[in-house]
Amino acid sequence: MAALIIFYDGGCPLCVKEMRRLKTKDKQHKLQFENIWANDFAKRFPHIDIAEANRILHGQKASGDMIYGLDVTHAAWSAVGRGWMTAALRWPVIKWLADKGYLFFARNRNGISKLITGNARCLQCSLDE
Repeated sequence: MAALIIFYDGGCPLCVKEMRRLKTKDKQHKLQFENIWANDFAKRFPHIDIAEANRILHGQKASGDMIYGLDVTHAAWSAVGRGWMTAALRWPVIKWLADKGYLFFARNRNGISKLITGNARCLQCSLDE
């Protein structure tokens, strides 16, 4: 069983790019990547509200505990030995601002993706590209 399941937006080019980076670093297979738009997602994960998972990144620890937003990002990078890259985002003084910034990004990720990649959405971006 994976240490962390990440429920990500498989239609967001920037989100998928981040998942690809994580996947290449995940040499010990501690992460499980689940596209919330997969055809069988609701059947396999009935406890995940897709609309809510589309609003904010969801993660599930091996214990079954759910985590959200930048807590997922930090847990994922920590699982692959790179938690130092995101640790500051969880420091008490920075956490509040980082979480507000993340929520802004999450709400506007399609427009931000369009500016950065030229694509606001993709039908189903693959983690294997």
